[in-house]
Amino acid sequence: MQNTYSTIVIADIRPCVDCGRYPAKRRAGKRVTVTARIFRHGTDILSAELLYRSAEMREWRTVEMSEATDDVWSASFVPSSPSTYRYTVRAWVDTYSTWARNTLKWHKGGENIQQDVLEGIGMLRDIAARAGKDRRAVNSIIQRMNSSTPADALQIATADETVMLARKYQFRRELTVLRPELEMIVDRERASYSSWYEMFPRSQSAVPGRHGTFMDCERRLDDIREMGFDVLYLPPIHPIGMTNRRGKNGSAECSMSDPGSPWAIGNSNGGHKSIDPSLGTMEDFRHLLQTAGSKGIEIALDIALQCSPDHPYVREHPEWFKKRPDGSIRYAENPPKKYYDIFPLDFDTADRENLWEELRSIFLYWIDAGVKIFRVDNPHTKPFTFWRWLIESIRKEHPDVIFLAEAFTKPDVMYELSKIGFNMSYTYFTWKNFNYEIEQYFTELSSRYVSEFFRPMLFTNTPDILPFVLQNGGRAAFMMRALLAASLSPLWGIYSGFELCENSAIEGREEYLNSEKYEIKYRDWNMPGNIKAFIASLNRIRRENSAMQETGNTFFHHVDNPNLVCYSRSSEDGENRIIVVVNVNPFERQSAHVTIDADIIGLKGGESINVTDLLTGEKYSWRVGANYVELTPEIRPGHILRVDEVKQ
Repeated sequence: MQNTYSTIVIADIRPCVDCGRYPAKRRAGKRVTVTARIFRHGTDILSAELLYRSAEMREWRTVEMSEATDDVWSASFVPSSPSTYRYTVRAWVDTYSTWARNTLKWHKGGENIQQDVLEGIGMLRDIAARAGKDRRAVNSIIQRMNSSTPADALQIATADETVMLARKYQFRRELTVLRPELEMIVDRERASYSSWYEMFPRSQSAVPGRHGTFMDCERRLDDIREMGFDVLYLPPIHPIGMTNRRGKNGSAECSMSDPGSPWAIGNSNGGHKSIDPSLGTMEDFRHLLQTAGSKGIEIALDIALQCSPDHPYVREHPEWFKKRPDGSIRYAENPPKKYYDIFPLDFDTADRENLWEELRSIFLYWIDAGVKIFRVDNPHTKPFTFWRWLIESIRKEHPDVIFLAEAFTKPDVMYELSKIGFNMSYTYFTWKNFNYEIEQYFTELSSRYVSEFFRPMLFTNTPDILPFVLQNGGRAAFMMRALLAASLSPLWGIYSGFELCENSAIEGREEYLNSEKYEIKYRDWNMPGNIKAFIASLNRIRRENSAMQETGNTFFHHVDNPNLVCYSRSSEDGENRIIVVVNVNPFERQSAHVTIDADIIGLKGGESINVTDLLTGEKYSWRVGANYVELTPEIRPGHILRVDEVKQ
């Protein structure tokens, strides 16, 4: 309990998101450092503790805080497993240490300290009354002090053992506890560091023209693992609607052979808790999960909370959908487009309690099947209150479940989704091409504020987005964008076909020609010109360097050519330091002087550094200051340099 009277100030505690309104994010097994500014008028010595506990802990754990610099105190702990943690800081006047410091100074200055020693003995008597099993030890100290000269008594009183007992049992004067307590979401590793591969199961058949199955997906697992991916993301695997089914390239005209969009969910075979029979059975899906897991790959499932006109919900719960004036259900809309194969759900329906519970049950159903990672389609079109309720309720029972927000929308909306519970989020990386765009955007994402809650997922491409740079830049552009995505964030991914440098687009639009959203593809996964080996090397480098597995540690260095970008990333302990230089012009060889900022990379001015290019194995001698770099598209798209040795 906080004392009635206190003049101690506890301020600027970190991590803290929006004054404690939202939880910060951390990873299980990684050290969490909490800092706070703690001070009081006058010169009395203060003591402080960090208190923390997980949702599973009944009692608070305490860690003594130390004063790192003037008034800035810190302490750390290592959360062992995924959970919701609460933490706070408490501080008090350390009366005994203050007395000991002052009395030592007076004695050193030649003052008579007899009365001061008696004051110290009085403090120890009060401490003995609260010392429990250590009472005998405290009383022994008092007896020795009483039979000693003031100088000897002071020496006894300031011995390490005495001070330790006194600080442990003394009355905590002006005890102040920071309220309210703060919250932290601690996730497992893949929520903050993972490499994703997206593919349509129906396109995985080795036989042209045949619908792929989960068994076909299993045959792709070794290839995916060899490229270094540890998460396999599948678009919706549910039955696909027949009414208003989209044809080739999303055309309103559909033939009997068109498979439709997997995001138009539901038909007579079921809805969100069913599997498209063409893919296989639930037993087949569970086998895929197990087989992937045995190879170190986890399956992520796409959840799109929308329905085709044939979904069972439409018949069973028409009140869950918005109506038009004529009573018909309103189609999905994104002016000027209307999507006649999809009905959006009405989250504000009068029956929203039952709707929300049913939607939560979808996630629980697939969790029970073995899925622990969900990519959520368009969460920014649903209420924040719904997502906060759903994610918090699921996390209470399943703290290891991960949610990825596929939200291409306003920054504040993207940030809010992360604050209320999404573990990671899509980003604007797809549209950041020039060096100044990359530097500005990732400086924001690496800022101390944003990185506390927002984990950026960098997809090079998606079934919806084929960036212009990939359409026009050839194989070199694919290598360059993969290098950027894999090295700018601990979370990155590709949509299948990227490794083959597929770039056929609808003219003037960032969309694939003959989009896989509406048809089944057949590919030769080893066709000439693929960049699978390059992707594998990127993922290997990420695994071997802890600096590339952390968020909020991307900082930029000056380059005198706008066609190049340079940034560095360092591990929290400073032992692993990486410098990345990329030619963002996929058409021409570029050269520049890269100026390494000593403060950013934790070096002193004038030092030289031995570095190894992890892409080629070549070694260089660089220095703090300007270094010449020359990069040729496709041949040498960039450097990933590990700092091996620092020389004066």
